[in-house]
Amino acid sequence: MLGRSPASYEAVQETGWSHGFGTFEANRELVEWMRHYNADPAHQRKIQFYGFDSPTDVTTDSPRQTLHVALDYLSSVDETLGQQYRNRIDPLLGQDAAWENPAAALDPTQAIGRSPEATALRIETEELIAELCVRRPELVAKSDQSRYREAIHYAVMARQLLNYHAELARASSQRMVRLLGIRDAMMAENLAYIVSREQGRGNVLVFAHNSHLKRGKVQWQWGNETVIWWPVGSHLHERFGRRYVVIGSAVGSSPANGIGQPEAGTLEARFTSAPGPVRFIPTHQGQGLPAEEMAALPMRSGSKKNGSYMEPLNTQSFTDFDWFAVLDTTVYSRGGLSLEGLSASPEQ
Repeated sequence: MLGRSPASYEAVQETGWSHGFGTFEANRELVEWMRHYNADPAHQRKIQFYGFDSPTDVTTDSPRQTLHVALDYLSSVDETLGQQYRNRIDPLLGQDAAWENPAAALDPTQAIGRSPEATALRIETEELIAELCVRRPELVAKSDQSRYREAIHYAVMARQLLNYHAELARASSQRMVRLLGIRDAMMAENLAYIVSREQGRGNVLVFAHNSHLKRGKVQWQWGNETVIWWPVGSHLHERFGRRYVVIGSAVGSSPANGIGQPEAGTLEARFTSAPGPVRFIPTHQGQGLPAEEMAALPMRSGSKKNGSYMEPLNTQSFTDFDWFAVLDTTVYSRGGLSLEGLSASPEQ
């Protein structure tokens, strides 16, 4: 997204953003600023804005739109072949509402990802990917490298999305771990694709939750179950090495989010004792703390009403992040849903 569209922000705030983030005033301000920046002829290098989350959460998208990007591309360079694949794929897609049933998030019997049609669709998607790979030199020559890369990326994302739907339909003790792992792997693939598109233009700045971008494993308490998986940052670290640098965020207190003052001795308490209201702290050498003191560090309590504050800083944070951005306090995002009466527990 370049911010050049004549459409109003209201026209794209639902379709252009996931998770309801289009309602946040900060995102509106960002897009409007980017529009003004890119419209200035003095700025020869324009800013690109991408979304990289996967279309999975409480509601998981139908694979139709993702597959159609690849099919439209194939049809544009070989209409007959593209139509052949479309004739085999479209009847298997069925109704989008069946794929996007929110009840499937918690009840595998409500998911259709292992139906005969969905299983056949996974095979057809694999054949589509193979077709694009085998004919790469020809397809690139008939179009261009950028369009080809986009098509193959969307086809691979459709494969992963179908894998996610299949996992939704599996009754297993590992179901939640697998779903969270697939989601983060998809996000990592999206970011790798973005980096390839931006190669030679500059660095890519990524914004997401600490638990997505950290290098180490994520541990999350889901009701009575502790789920542990590899997040986006661990995939990117393996792929890019030291080219991947991550800044973790932390806050002293945030009454609007139900986050009280950090307990004595916690990392947040130590960090916010330095002059603020914002400080950037490098993580190398554990900031001079002896190993035994690091091991004994207590972890602060989380939020009582905002479940997104699910993993306060701990000793592992020194290797999970390169820097910390520590704020004295934050307010709740303008435009977000009210947190009043909400519990941080996923069971309630």
